[in-house]
Amino acid sequence: MSDARALLESGDITGLIRHLRFNADGMELREVARLMEGAAELSGFDDLRDAARAMAREQEPQQLFDFGYACIERGIAFLAIPPLRRAVELMPDEPVLVMELVSALERENRHAEAVAVLEPRVDALGPWPARYLLAYNALFSGDADRAEREAGRLPVPSGADEQWLPARDRLARMIARTVAVRAVAPLDARDLRGWHFALTGGFLATISPYGFEDGMTGRFAYMSDGFEMCRRSLDRLRLVLDAAGRRPASVGLLPDRSSTILGLAAARLLGLPAEPFASGRPDVLVVAYDLNETEVEGLRERAEGQVLFEHASCWTDPPVVSADVTGFLHQIVKSPWGEQLRITPGGQAETVPPDERPVEELAAEIVRAAPEAVEDDGAPPDPDEVLAGMVRAVRGHWLTGPRDAVRDPGPVRSSRFA
Repeated sequence: MSDARALLESGDITGLIRHLRFNADGMELREVARLMEGAAELSGFDDLRDAARAMAREQEPQQLFDFGYACIERGIAFLAIPPLRRAVELMPDEPVLVMELVSALERENRHAEAVAVLEPRVDALGPWPARYLLAYNALFSGDADRAEREAGRLPVPSGADEQWLPARDRLARMIARTVAVRAVAPLDARDLRGWHFALTGGFLATISPYGFEDGMTGRFAYMSDGFEMCRRSLDRLRLVLDAAGRRPASVGLLPDRSSTILGLAAARLLGLPAEPFASGRPDVLVVAYDLNETEVEGLRERAEGQVLFEHASCWTDPPVVSADVTGFLHQIVKSPWGEQLRITPGGQAETVPPDERPVEELAAEIVRAAPEAVEDDGAPPDPDEVLAGMVRAVRGHWLTGPRDAVRDPGPVRSSRFA
């Protein structure tokens, strides 16, 4: 407690929130409330300050709910869980409390706990959204059988529940992909590629070997990208297209510099014409370096035969659309032509300025590069045939429906770094 108080008194609100993330579950609710009252006061969050002040005085269901709700609204859902759990203990059959607790758990990717809260109450709460959320959280916790079973019990939403039709359809697509891919993939807590397809509908080209057994499980943390890695992603993109029997008619160039470079390289490697991306044009391979760094308008609803490729996808801040093929998953990436940090022969770190060559020259360098060989660092083998075999097995479930954003890592967890 003294550490938390010292952080607050020094004005280090970020440090305090970080401290509470790891310690709040073992603290008294009153103490958490007093700390957050001070933090909210310094941050200008009047709603959170007032809710924290009220919970510091009294921990009845209303005060517990108000504080939990304010925490969720302010993006610190982890702090909402202890008071909302206590509120549900006091009033176990109050739907508003139960659903708010489930919302907080879901935002924190604690899906198995959300299932445990919903399961004994779902019949009393009704199907929309309670049973839907039970199926959804079961799927994201890795329990595909339970998800399929609960989804099968959902009635078609009607009347006031019609707003849940898109969510029903999205869940149905996820479960159909899950059923298809588990015939060729284990779908366990290490099967990043299998779950990536089940949840997003896209193929993951590269499984990172770095720290695989030490918490990363196939995702990159910091990635200093290179021309060789770009070439590897494009070669694996070609492998996916061949295995799926797809032949785009052209490459659509997105407007940002990195995507244009990569798109020109893809066009040369695949022998296709390249043209500026136009929404609705059929049979186009749309190439993005990083969807968070480019214009994605018109990409959620797919045109006939359109394939969206993203080379470097941020898994801690996912893009608003899910790519049909993803090169690799990262937390932080530095492009080959951006500012780089390198180590000199003398062991000193130095900053390398951006490569300002024309986009055509940089694209040509990708084409000339030898595909980067992924080192063996304890990860499962990832030969081309493994990826190609999955594509051939599930291609009937590929390129279907809108490109929904998936903002959750799902059953395969990876360590996060600030």
